[in-house]
Amino acid sequence: MEFDDVADDIERVVVTPEDIDRRLIEMARQLETDLSGETPLLIGVLTGAVTMMADFARHLRIPVTMDWMALSSYGNNTESSGQVVVIKDLTENVSGRHVVIVEDIIDSGNTLSWLLGHLENRGAASIKILTLLRKPDAMVVDVPVDYVGFDIPNDFVVGYGLDYAGRYRHLRGVGVLKPAVYGGEA
Repeated sequence: MEFDDVADDIERVVVTPEDIDRRLIEMARQLETDLSGETPLLIGVLTGAVTMMADFARHLRIPVTMDWMALSSYGNNTESSGQVVVIKDLTENVSGRHVVIVEDIIDSGNTLSWLLGHLENRGAASIKILTLLRKPDAMVVDVPVDYVGFDIPNDFVVGYGLDYAGRYRHLRGVGVLKPAVYGGEA
C-alpha cells in the first residue's frame, strides 16, 4: 500500500497515484492543443510542485523550457499567512513568452494571485495556470485556473510533493493528514 510507512498519520487517501498519472496525461494533451505549436515556459513553484512538474513535463509531446520560483506564505504552518516572500526568483526572462504556472495546490489563491500579477508585470505574452489540486471552499481570491487536476475538500493534505514540516513529500498519492499530527482539532 502506498501509505504504509505513514499509515498512522493519514486519515484517508484523497487521490491515488494512478488517478494523478491519468489526469496529468489529460492535462498535457489539453495544453498541447491550447498552445498549438508554441513552446511554453513552465514555471514551477518550489518546493511542492517539483514532483508534479517533472511528471507533467515528461507527459508533454512538445518542447518546453522550465524554470523555478520559490515563494513562501506558509512557513511551518498549515494555513497561508497571506504575505508572499520571494525566496528564489526566475532565471528565465518571461517577456513575450507563453508562461504556464505549475502549482501543486491552490488554497486561498493569495500566493497565486500575487504571482500572476508579478508575471504580468514582467511582460509575459500569455499566462496559463495548471494545478494538481484546488480547494474551492478555501479560495478567498478568484484566480483564473486553466487546468485543474482535482478539486478537493478543504482538508490538510500531504503527499506527491505536498508536505507538513518537510515530511510526506515522497508519497506517490495524496492523503488527508490526521489533525493530531499537526496539532489541529480532531
